[in-house]
Amino acid sequence: MLSGMAFTTQDLSAIDSAIASGELTVRTADGKMVTLRSVSELLQARQVIHGAVASGSTAGSVYPRYQLADFSD
Repeated sequence: MLSGMAFTTQDLSAIDSAIASGELTVRTADGKMVTLRSVSELLQARQVIHGAVASGSTAGSVYPRYQLADFSD
């Protein structure tokens, strides 16, 4: 989910909703479904996405600090 992606506020909202509901599957802004292994991974992903959105940068422009599994189609 995280490597090479440009994140949007829609991605941040989706992950916030997943964290609030305990759901481990998130639909990204480009329509991909991503399932993470735990709420801890959701929280890590949220940190990365929030940082990218806040700075206006893309995740692909810098080596990612976290790389999580991507189980999308």
